[in-house]
Amino acid sequence: MKTVLHIIKKEFLQFWRDPKMVALIFVSPVIQLIFLGYAANFDVKTVHTAVFDMDRTETSRNFVRNFTGSHYFQIDYYVTNYKDLQELVDKGKILLGLVIAKDFEKNINRNRTAQVQAVFDGSDGNSASIAAGYVQLIAADFANTILIDFINRTGLKTVPASVTPEPRVWYNPGMTTRNFMVPGIVALLLMNITLILTSLAIVKEKEIGTLEQLIVTPIQSKQLILGKLIPFALLGFLAEIFVLTAMAVIFGIEVRGSVSFLFFTTFLYILSTLGLGMFVSTISKTQQQAMMLAIFLVMLPMIYLSGFAFPIENMPVVIQYITYLIPLRYFMVIIRGVILKGIGFADLWQETAILAAIGIVIIVFSSLKFRKKLD
Repeated sequence: MKTVLHIIKKEFLQFWRDPKMVALIFVSPVIQLIFLGYAANFDVKTVHTAVFDMDRTETSRNFVRNFTGSHYFQIDYYVTNYKDLQELVDKGKILLGLVIAKDFEKNINRNRTAQVQAVFDGSDGNSASIAAGYVQLIAADFANTILIDFINRTGLKTVPASVTPEPRVWYNPGMTTRNFMVPGIVALLLMNITLILTSLAIVKEKEIGTLEQLIVTPIQSKQLILGKLIPFALLGFLAEIFVLTAMAVIFGIEVRGSVSFLFFTTFLYILSTLGLGMFVSTISKTQQQAMMLAIFLVMLPMIYLSGFAFPIENMPVVIQYITYLIPLRYFMVIIRGVILKGIGFADLWQETAILAAIGIVIIVFSSLKFRKKLD
């Protein structure tokens, strides 16, 4: 045990002597959290709009006022023909082109269907679909206002039956995507630190020859492995504490669930990332090679297939089966569940068990391969 503690002490001394590594652990994650937290936002707050009003009546103007009054739509242009509208869409200057047909007011007064066309720039499907939802809500509200006015004018006693849902949004009342994305960013930053630092640190010792010096000493391979991995695990926990604190202070997102359970699952997750980092170090000869392999062989596939930004259920069936091998998939569910919903082991025991199994398999396999490399 003393030997392992000496190796850990050596690793920490070597770490503190490198200002770049210190900045990478304690400064870089917070900066990345801020940038990614503000950038990873799929909310549509401003819909740039052009209006082609062929009716030009008081009713059509009231209809347009419903859009400007919603604070989501910004009327940037009023056009007089389809060609100008198409040009604005082609150049990406507007997301929505609102076309009000002739006889809009007349049809409403005669209790007929009044036609309105909404032309969307569908190149950004997410923004277009969100904007389409806004348009439908405003149009429905306008139609409801017309119906109420008609009932009041005619003095009808009976009102057509209707169903009005009352939404109740749990865990994220504002429905902001940032609240969903930021906990996932914490998991990504934790992976970056433990995976890259482990692979680079071991390869660096190969390059400068200190690893060979350790091999010829009486130190056992398992002692060397523990002495190498424990410091990076501790640094990973320190980085997580820094990032979680920054998340609460900057974005106001606090951990609703058990912090101890979150750290326990973080340990299971770190087993996987440390093991993968050690595996990368065994197949790399230089730090540059280790960095490239860590990013393109491990990190990018884990990000794409973990459900961080792309829903797994929307992926092809074959890809969905592959995602079951990705440890980040399970930790993403856990960290979002603990931070946003406040749930714990009773609800996340399956993800916890699978994450533990994957972590143990990866760390054992990588340790055996690293030990063989040392021998």
